[in-house]
Amino acid sequence: MDEFVDEDDELRKGPNRRCIVTGTVGPKENLLRFVVGPDNVVVPDVEGRLPGRGIWLSPRRDVVNTAVSKRLFAKAARRAVSVPEDLADRIEKLLSRRCLDALALARRAAQAVCGFEKVKAEAKARRIGVLVQAGDAAQDGREKLKALAPGVTVVDQFDAVELGAVFGRDHAVHVCVAPGGLARRLAAEAAFLAGFRQDRTP
Repeated sequence: MDEFVDEDDELRKGPNRRCIVTGTVGPKENLLRFVVGPDNVVVPDVEGRLPGRGIWLSPRRDVVNTAVSKRLFAKAARRAVSVPEDLADRIEKLLSRRCLDALALARRAAQAVCGFEKVKAEAKARRIGVLVQAGDAAQDGREKLKALAPGVTVVDQFDAVELGAVFGRDHAVHVCVAPGGLARRLAAEAAFLAGFRQDRTP
């Protein structure tokens, strides 16, 4: 079997998939899916819904860049394909948008609040599913809230202006989302996004 083919018969029957770069096998929800479109262009399927045979990668910028530079998408697809050189940047933008959309949905559903005192109150009441803090926030304030919510997923991939836009403000520093489906979605999307923002080459 070609080592770059992402799915053999056994994998195809189960929930696991193989990264075509690292060879790591894991649950498909932990990997990024790609498909080859009708025009033979590789398309990131961040929602996992596009038709076609999936090609899977670990959700990291360096992994995507390796797949592009070594033409591994073509090997996995077993045919010539076109791959955007800025594929990793495009994925980062898609994931960023999805995170902010999830946060906006939580706000509209009254499942998200912002402001240090409001988040502090939610933390003391143990009503936090995800703690979102601006990456450019003061360290002391961030640490105080984290200490009040031990074990809670912390998302710090956005700056205060980006978070503020979700809440109709100039900026927002401390935000939290109540436990539930939207919090789980945000945590999962943010984990993928971290692999692209933290792995960015200086």
